[in-house]
Amino acid sequence: MKMAADNNNHNLDKRSASKSNVFNIHERTLSSQPVIFNPDFFVERLRHEHPQEFTDLVLSNITRLIDLPGDEFSQLSGEAEPRLPSSAGGFLRSLNFLKRKEKGLVFGAPLTEEGIAQIYQLIEYLSKNLHVEGLFRVPGHSLRQAALREMLNTGAEIDLETGDFHPNDAATLLKAFLGELPEPLLTHRHYLAHLKIGELTRFDEQGNKTTTPDKERQIEAFQLLFMLLPPANRSLLKLLLDLLYHTARNQHVNKMSAINLATMFAPHIIWPKNVTASDLQGNIEKLNKGVASLIRYSQKLFKAPVYVKEYARLFFTGSTALKPNDDMTLCSGAKNGPLAAVPLSTPTKRSGPEVSDTEHQNYTQSALRELYQQVNKMPESAKKKKLIKQFEKPLQSPSESRAPFCRRHWRSRSLGEKIKRKVLGSQILTDKENGHLKSRHSSTSEGSPRAINETD
Repeated sequence: MKMAADNNNHNLDKRSASKSNVFNIHERTLSSQPVIFNPDFFVERLRHEHPQEFTDLVLSNITRLIDLPGDEFSQLSGEAEPRLPSSAGGFLRSLNFLKRKEKGLVFGAPLTEEGIAQIYQLIEYLSKNLHVEGLFRVPGHSLRQAALREMLNTGAEIDLETGDFHPNDAATLLKAFLGELPEPLLTHRHYLAHLKIGELTRFDEQGNKTTTPDKERQIEAFQLLFMLLPPANRSLLKLLLDLLYHTARNQHVNKMSAINLATMFAPHIIWPKNVTASDLQGNIEKLNKGVASLIRYSQKLFKAPVYVKEYARLFFTGSTALKPNDDMTLCSGAKNGPLAAVPLSTPTKRSGPEVSDTEHQNYTQSALRELYQQVNKMPESAKKKKLIKQFEKPLQSPSESRAPFCRRHWRSRSLGEKIKRKVLGSQILTDKENGHLKSRHSSTSEGSPRAINETD
């Protein structure tokens, strides 16, 4: 008995080591190849060597795309516990929670690489059986599922090609595994951000919000949000979405479209734990559509936005050369679309040739001037007036902290204040001081009755 257990553990270690290459390849550097072949090299280096700088960079760009009030931002950044919908009685549980078995290596346990290595056997098998009609919708056989579940939980290596199990057995167990995770695959912290991303829509020529989803901004927001996922969650999510993407591409034979698959998986990967459908108060359709978008655009979601790659490259190399026509320009992908991302500060820590602060400052000022011009070129609309009004807001006191990525206070700084500090700051402050001195001089020369009254 002990020898069999040792063999299982040995097999698991071998399989974990080999299959970890499958789901970790996008999480690590391709050390066997030149750096140039890995476009995310500097991004991953920034993530591992300077995690706080990396997190602040991603968070600042997420908040540019979606509106996250203080409490919601604190939840996303991890400064506060997630505030989620809960069952009215406090004791109701979802169907999967009620059906939970005793915890093992895989089912009901926290997500680990060993658990993913076991579940990958199901994913690999299902990827070869995408033709099965009703895949993920039609349940498998309960006895076969119980046997397969036990084998996975003990770390056994399974030959699913023998015909002992049906693809529906593997599909049902994959959903059960996801449903029994202690936390949703997309995490509780990210729940409210997913709801906000689903609300991103296009603007018409007058700058008014429409009901047409803004896919470009949604994809960009998902890219950023996925960069904040724990590595194991991100790895399994990529494997899962790849599987569902190819399943949907075969909907002509399996009858499972992206929205059908989203309906099957949303309760297992994004719904908060220990809730029922009634607790979500009308958000079910929004969550289903969000998961459907993840499936449709899965091949784009695990790439870092170009401006994040450029920021990370600048951080380590110090080179200010920009690639032409990329996201570092201040217009987004659409020619007349909303304002695109610009790193809110220039990197200060580098291991390559030094670049002077003046060069960085000149680049930042030039970029912000273009931003101001882009706003002025927008069609007359309520949105444009609102942006111009932000530019006209009064400056902060120069003594205030100017840390661009301060997680606790960053959202209290308006866009207009940042623009004025960067582009017009010194001139405005000089004019303001001169005006203040001039007003004091004129009031004093008029006999200073105001000064006397104020003193009294």
